[in-house]
Amino acid sequence: MLFRRREKLGLRAKMRAMFWPKRSFARSLRYLQKRVLRLQATPHAIAAGFAAGVFASFTPLIGFHFLLSFAVAYVIAGNMAAAALGCIIGNPLTFPAIWAGTYEVGRYILKAEAIDGTAPVGLGHALTHGDFLAMWEPYLKPMLVGSLPLGLFFGAISYALIYFAAKSFQERRARNLMLRADLRRQALSDVGARGSAGEPS
Repeated sequence: MLFRRREKLGLRAKMRAMFWPKRSFARSLRYLQKRVLRLQATPHAIAAGFAAGVFASFTPLIGFHFLLSFAVAYVIAGNMAAAALGCIIGNPLTFPAIWAGTYEVGRYILKAEAIDGTAPVGLGHALTHGDFLAMWEPYLKPMLVGSLPLGLFFGAISYALIYFAAKSFQERRARNLMLRADLRRQALSDVGARGSAGEPS
C-alpha cells in the first residue's frame, strides 16, 4: 500500500513515539500550526473549532473527546477539522497535568475532601472492576466540574491566538496571491507588447 511504513513499529517504538515525537516537539508543533492555519475556513471557524477541541480535551470523558469537540464546534459554528486538531492538546504528556488541575479545581468548587489511601474503594480497584459509580463521586465528578472553568479558560485563550494567527496568515496569503497575479499579468502584457512590436508594419 502506498505510503505504508516499510518496517512496522513495535509496541515499544509506538509508546516512545507517543511520549516523544521522532521529529522533535518543535517540528511537531510547527506541523500542527501549519495544518490549522491552512484550513479552508474563516478565522472564526478555525479558531472556534480549535477552541472546541481544547475544551473537550479538559473533560475526563476519555474516548469521547472527538465527539464532544464536534458537538461544541457545531454549536459555535466552528470548523470540524480544526476541532479534531484541537483535541491533540490532550495527549499522554499533558493529561497528567490536565487531570490533576481539573481534579483540584473541581474539589475546590465542590468543597470536597481530598482522597487519601484509606478510601474504601480505591481508583485501581474501581478501574479493574469497571465500577463507574465508585469512581464518580470521588474522582470523576470533581474532574468534570473542574474541567468546565479550565476548559473555557484555555479554550478562550486558544481562540484568541488562533483567530489572530489565522487572520494574519490569510491576509498575507491573499496579498501574495494578488502580487503573483499582478506579476503574471505584467509578464503577459510584456510578451504581448514585444509581439506587437515585432510585427511588420
